[in-house]
Amino acid sequence: MDLNTIEAVVRTADPAQWREGDAWLAGGTVLFSSGSPGAGQEPLRRLLDLGSTDWTPIAVSAAGIELAATCTIAQLYAFPDADAGSDAARGLAGNWPGVELVRPCCESFVASFKVWTMSTVGGNLCTSLPAGPMISLCAALDATATILGPGGARRTLPVLDFVTGDGTNCLAPGELLRSVSLPAAALSSRVAFRRLSLSNLGRSAVLLIGRLDVGGALVLTVTAATKRPVQLRLESSAAALAGALTDALSGALDAAIPDELYHDDVHGLPAWRKDMTYRLAHEIQAELTTPADRDPLRISGDFWPPRGGTLNGGPRTEGA
Repeated sequence: MDLNTIEAVVRTADPAQWREGDAWLAGGTVLFSSGSPGAGQEPLRRLLDLGSTDWTPIAVSAAGIELAATCTIAQLYAFPDADAGSDAARGLAGNWPGVELVRPCCESFVASFKVWTMSTVGGNLCTSLPAGPMISLCAALDATATILGPGGARRTLPVLDFVTGDGTNCLAPGELLRSVSLPAAALSSRVAFRRLSLSNLGRSAVLLIGRLDVGGALVLTVTAATKRPVQLRLESSAAALAGALTDALSGALDAAIPDELYHDDVHGLPAWRKDMTYRLAHEIQAELTTPADRDPLRISGDFWPPRGGTLNGGPRTEGA
């Protein structure tokens, strides 16, 4: 789309240069497809282009993984096989089970070549759509967002709290998402992934990620089905999880997600999303409470999707 109100493009990552009528430009896959704001809103006059930043896309350390907001989906998908820094850093990432979530979440875009190569981690978070798979990945792994503001301001907050609703987030005018940090503690957890769509190449309608923390807590993050991410934590020993927590999980979902929080659009009715959320939550619970060496549904490159292929998580398809 031709943004015909734009008067200038400024190459900068400095929030001090932001003024009313500006928009941050990263990959532009949403900005150039949706156009200027609607009636009653200030038209866009300038684009603040982040393309010239030298932010390292992916940085690995003992503390975890930091993803620059400008990291593209293609760069993230190539991790950790591609260059992730030193051999030591690559070795760290290879030992974190949570890294297994990266490719299924990237594939959840079901993206065209344009989106795959241009869309960014930060752009997906800032667009804040319920089906945003980078929101799913980062919220499930307890990521922290670093946000820059005018005057050198800097603040951090959990990605779980970053998205506040369908297309809304906590960014104030002029603020810029700089990066998200995935902590080693969450990356060290055993994980399970479930995604459901009404069509084979459709947008995610339900996307759940589970973690079994080292201490035995079951952490379940619900996205796509809800207008914003919702996370549940059920504290218990791994031995008790398989039986006693079945009813507890349903009760926790009841308490955490009121009916009005389920999303409603052409990709799925709220009642259906709710039913599928409960179904997939219990599948994840069953998977994570079974010893890993006896678990046929564990994420792997050789067995996807789980349960007879009924959960759509297919690879990206050009032109989808």
